[in-house]
Amino acid sequence: MSTLKVAFLGSGNLATCLAAAFEKAGIEISQVYSRNEDNAMAFSERFFCDWTTDISKLDSSAHVIISALKDSVAHDVWDKAEFNDRLVLHTAGSLPMSDLAPYTKNYGVIYPLQTLSKDKEIDFRSVPLFVEANSEDNLKIVKTLALHVSYVVMEATSEQRRSLHLAAVFACNFANHCYAIAEQILNKNNLPFDVLLPLIDETARKVHVLPPVQAQTGPAVRYDENVIGKHIDLLGEGTMEAELYELISKSINTYSKGSL
Repeated sequence: MSTLKVAFLGSGNLATCLAAAFEKAGIEISQVYSRNEDNAMAFSERFFCDWTTDISKLDSSAHVIISALKDSVAHDVWDKAEFNDRLVLHTAGSLPMSDLAPYTKNYGVIYPLQTLSKDKEIDFRSVPLFVEANSEDNLKIVKTLALHVSYVVMEATSEQRRSLHLAAVFACNFANHCYAIAEQILNKNNLPFDVLLPLIDETARKVHVLPPVQAQTGPAVRYDENVIGKHIDLLGEGTMEAELYELISKSINTYSKGSL
């Protein structure tokens, strides 16, 4: 596997973090394609690989192409690429594997279930990688590639991956947005966000040992209208934050009653 050459389409957070994991595992990164020249050059300097902004100049020596592009531009880039039936893997949660079928005879998916930022180092060994491929031979290659960087490699269909992505949006993106709202509330009252970190950390630890519904606490569980009303007043009746607070509170109460 150490002689395997991988080329990347895209130079964003996911591409950078996955490339760092590959590099650490001894997998050669031969090239990066990016529409942004500065991003391509930065990726190239970090991983000592070639770079291009011209998709027609995709490295012909690369054995595997990793497409880490935004969903909105992926097909446009694939349309212009010459893959020559090399193995192409996309990394998207919401795109079906079959979207690659018109472009190559060998295709699959390697999907990391993790929030990734190019400027924050992460230990990929604990990141779940969900894989899929259009043939048993290709699946073996994808699994071998994935196992070089992660201890947690699982097969998942495109339908399962869509559900994983949706669940991740709730567990990560929405939760982080709630942190942003909390920070805004504290800033307005000259309080530091850091005071919430022990609470955030303990909340995360609890779901390692308890189902989330059982770990839930707060006024919404018992639907304490007195407290909830005061919180909505603080947020401002009719504001987006107040509407969000009320909707989430009702959802928490419904889950706590086992009504779903």
